[in-house]
Amino acid sequence: MKPLKEIISRYMNRVTLIMISFLIIVIICVQSADTHRQAYDDAVMTFRQIEQVLEQNSAEIAETKKEYSQTCLYNAEAIAYLIQEKPSVLESVEELRRIAVFMEVDEIHIFDETGRIFAGTHPKYFDFTFDSGEQMMFFKPMLSDKSLKLVQDITPNVAEAKLMQYSALWSADGKFIVQVGMSPVNVMKETQKNELSYLFSLFRVNPEASYYAIDRTSGEIVGSTELDCVHKNAEEIGFSLADIESQPNGFHANVNGHNSFCVFKTIDSNYIGRVLTRRVLYEWILMNTIVLLGCLALIAVVLMRAVTRYTNHYVVEDIYHINKKLHAIAAGNLDEVIDIRSSTEFSELSSDINRMKKSLLDSGRKMSYVLSKTNLYIGVYEYNEHTLPVRFTECVPQILGLSPEKTKQLCSNYRLFREFLSQLRSQPFANEDNVFKLDERYIKVEEISENSNVFGVMIDVTEETVKRLQIEQERDIDHLTGLYNRRGLESFLASCFVKPQEFRESALVMIDADNLKIVNDTYGHEGGDAYLKQLAVILEKFAPGHSAAARLGGDEFVLFLYKYQTKEALFNAVAALEKLQNNSRAYLNEELHIPLSFSFGCCLTEGYTDYQVLLKEADEKMYENKKARKLGRS
Repeated sequence: MKPLKEIISRYMNRVTLIMISFLIIVIICVQSADTHRQAYDDAVMTFRQIEQVLEQNSAEIAETKKEYSQTCLYNAEAIAYLIQEKPSVLESVEELRRIAVFMEVDEIHIFDETGRIFAGTHPKYFDFTFDSGEQMMFFKPMLSDKSLKLVQDITPNVAEAKLMQYSALWSADGKFIVQVGMSPVNVMKETQKNELSYLFSLFRVNPEASYYAIDRTSGEIVGSTELDCVHKNAEEIGFSLADIESQPNGFHANVNGHNSFCVFKTIDSNYIGRVLTRRVLYEWILMNTIVLLGCLALIAVVLMRAVTRYTNHYVVEDIYHINKKLHAIAAGNLDEVIDIRSSTEFSELSSDINRMKKSLLDSGRKMSYVLSKTNLYIGVYEYNEHTLPVRFTECVPQILGLSPEKTKQLCSNYRLFREFLSQLRSQPFANEDNVFKLDERYIKVEEISENSNVFGVMIDVTEETVKRLQIEQERDIDHLTGLYNRRGLESFLASCFVKPQEFRESALVMIDADNLKIVNDTYGHEGGDAYLKQLAVILEKFAPGHSAAARLGGDEFVLFLYKYQTKEALFNAVAALEKLQNNSRAYLNEELHIPLSFSFGCCLTEGYTDYQVLLKEADEKMYENKKARKLGRS
């Protein structure tokens, strides 16, 4: 016959496993469909953005060409005016080149009335005429009409086949033609923005996605983020033009040896496509499924534990209630009350056991009564290691701050009570024997044992201890800043240097507040005190857990940096202090804040056993630092 708890547990396990499996299958199907939809939506959004950028870039290219043409013609007019004002420059190539640099043009050519170049910035073009090539023939009509001002589209020049934009016009006196050439750098930059590879780089938010541009007629790949595929035929790498044409919502294909999901759209004369491999497409489904499975498993475990606990509490525990009561009493728990009224025999037995237990507890109550009459806040406890209960006076829970539930728990089992005392003893108060800290109170515990019997006394000594601590604190703390004073610092350092090997990566820093006299003279001593307090706040918050700060008096402070794991970490801390040296501010009141700076000298503790020597050396370095900083400011 199986226990009821085991039957229920197995049934719940089977039902939970079936439900989790069903949910996982449904969610995987839903996520798969949603992933395809999301991939399609991302592709459509990217295609829409590409179309918008192409349209915008085309408008920008046209505007840039127009501006470039106007600039080229304006430059030609300005250069013609300069030459007419100073004709002698026609005899000097260097002068013309200086004009070209000044006007930010690349070439200047001067034609005579016959259309021959006789001067300019490029002597190798001399004697070229408007009949020297197709590009130059564009300007030949100017020979018959001196009112013409021509700007040529960007085209390769005759001499070097270099892309240039030329403009030309007659001088005001009609004696020569000025032609200016400019390299169309800005236009080319704008044109590059419409290249497909450039556009793909802009929209490749997901680095795992690949983009392809396929010529609709030839099937050639004219652009791609996969550069080794450019100029290949789409069929070679796994695309089918028939699928691209017939499945606008996406299709699966084996692209470059990888099973992928592809979405294409027709833009102008090309198919533009976005491709995701199956691994990338479904990787989140696997991850989400694992996370979901873990969550469902966690929910199932929590649910089964909750149901099991409910079953134990309201079914199984009621069945064994009588046995547990008797077992508790047999184990020595004399506070347990037996109250079974189901039959006369059990009722008589309950009364006899309760009378016997009462006689054992009477001695403890008598002791509590005697101590309560003394008006002393003293608690007494006693227990025997062969029986579980602990007997103590009513002052013990008050001294230990125990709730009624906690009191009942501790007095029912001496092991729990002894563990509680061990935790209390783990917080000893320094320089006081048998005094321990409990929250914000101080408890003195004295205990004796004989054979298996343990007897103890507790006294609350919080009041006298707090008074002594206040006296010690007022003796060691600077009243203005709340930092250690000289006495407190020396006491702290003396305790640290007892074990110098534990403070190898440490340093003593002597600090002097700059401009305190000026602050006092300007804002009064209240301002000076606020200035020192602000510096104290900076030092107190610096490197928490690895520093101790003190004010020696006046404007002198000490910062002890200690217990760093490496020298590099220590040097980084000193460097951080150096950054604060000239980059802090003191808030003298809510509306007034002024720059706060300080000088400091640092000395490593390695190799020293006397902190007084370190303080002296750090003080010397501090004054060197102050002197150097004053010289630097002057």
